[in-house]
Amino acid sequence: MTTDTATRLHALGERYFVAQHTYDPYNATLLGITEFDHLPGDPSLTASERAAAELDTVAQEAAALPGEDLDEAGRIDRDVLVALARGAADDARYALWAANASAKGYVSRQGLVFQAVPAMTVPDTAAAERYSARLAGLGAMFVALGERYADEAAGGRVPTRMGVLHAVEQLEGYLALPLAEDPLLEPAHTSKVAEASSLVAQSEDLVAQSVRPGMAALAEALRALLPVARDDEHVGISEVPGGSEGYVAAVARHTTTDLTPDEVHRIGLEELEGIRAEAAEIGDRLFGLRDFTAIATRLRDDPALRFRSSDEIMAVAHDALARAEAVRDQYFPADDITDCAIEPINEVDAASSALGFYRPPAVDGSRPGTFCINASAPETHYRYEYEALTFHESVPGHHMQLAMAQRLDIPRYRRHLDVEACSFNEGWGLYSEQFADDAGLYSDDLSRLGMLSMRAVRACRLVVDTGMHAFGWSRERAVQFMLDNTATTDEHVRSEVDRYIAWPGQALAYMIGRREMLRLRTGAREALGDAFSIRDFHATVLGNGAVPLTVLADAVTRWQQHATAAV
Repeated sequence: MTTDTATRLHALGERYFVAQHTYDPYNATLLGITEFDHLPGDPSLTASERAAAELDTVAQEAAALPGEDLDEAGRIDRDVLVALARGAADDARYALWAANASAKGYVSRQGLVFQAVPAMTVPDTAAAERYSARLAGLGAMFVALGERYADEAAGGRVPTRMGVLHAVEQLEGYLALPLAEDPLLEPAHTSKVAEASSLVAQSEDLVAQSVRPGMAALAEALRALLPVARDDEHVGISEVPGGSEGYVAAVARHTTTDLTPDEVHRIGLEELEGIRAEAAEIGDRLFGLRDFTAIATRLRDDPALRFRSSDEIMAVAHDALARAEAVRDQYFPADDITDCAIEPINEVDAASSALGFYRPPAVDGSRPGTFCINASAPETHYRYEYEALTFHESVPGHHMQLAMAQRLDIPRYRRHLDVEACSFNEGWGLYSEQFADDAGLYSDDLSRLGMLSMRAVRACRLVVDTGMHAFGWSRERAVQFMLDNTATTDEHVRSEVDRYIAWPGQALAYMIGRREMLRLRTGAREALGDAFSIRDFHATVLGNGAVPLTVLADAVTRWQQHATAAV
């Protein structure tokens, strides 16, 4: 639809896209968007304030656009843009990351560098120039990041001791690597440009003379904060000035709902009760055990349930993906998306990484959509977790959803979303774990029990995240709650809890999104009866790309109405 209002909406969408990815250029890289690859990022308070102001303006102007001048697709675009811009403005305004130094990717500025730069591709001279420009600015960025942490601490927003130690350990790990093995040089080593050898030499010089000294300066700045850092009794973001308000905003952004921390906490407790009942049925068949604690202990402690090699981990992932691909067209709209690649996470990052994550394909086709899997230290990983993980990250999860979204005829500020639409993206990932069970894709009861174990982790997130950030729980209380209510190890639980500490609110997205998608599916099935089509339902859910849950509910309601009228 072409109207003055539609034109203004398009321009506002572009302003949002540029402002958001200028402020957070590494997320753009991870989403496969290359035009911001030259930016090293600006971690200063001025940059945060500038981004918040611009994003606030976009949200206000978009909200004021008259809906009667837009068609249905335009109204969806407007509603999504308003939600995205408001959430991103609050994220920049409160900048909770600046009060929470950590090594965790996405939320950690240094972690984003270590995750995104190795994923860059250099297929041509323009890409090589962007890569070189980013490397040239990284040293100063690391120095500025240390200064931002120091300024925040001086104002009372001190990081956690645990987060500082993890960040320093990550930096020291990189600095200890031989230059030739530095992951930040990977794009140069794999470059396809004619002058690749000179690019490698130039990049090595930048890393040695600028980037690594900047890392060392950041590590030193972080060490200086240890005497004042928050201890494990005070890990919640509400412990710092503005933290309580920032957490409420983070809950709203990551769930795209108006749920309060107290409501989210209670939902988590309710979900855990339901999981215990399901686990009892499977545990009885598998082990002759119905008590959840006994089942969890067996899963956690039986060495036969762990992997023996990294190759075994990779094989489980490849086999699960193959089964999902074989039935994809039966349950989901046909779409000629590219195949999902599977690759192990870099050894250096594996120690601080989750079990796996998805990296979308590059827009220019130079990089495939990839399920990055933690296959290091296989004896610490459980056989029963990796099928659910694969369905979550590849097909029918993130790969199918995000690759399809990139091909939709929607504005680019909507086509490339990850953390900005967490409740949809992660809700779909967790919904996919459940739907894989509905479709009979799990190989056995053990893997189905693994699915429930991982769902229990997501339910615990609702309780633990709100517990620490809204209700003053200590780190140890959070760890103990997860040990009591999941089958995961102490090491994994601590890694999970540390992630929630570093990234307040994000972990709530998974279960809240899943619950809403299941609620909508149940309502549609009951309303339509024999006319209900799971394929059409999934086409409706995925057909607008990632959207706030309120926008998703409106879309499903309209589909139900049309389907009812057609009967």
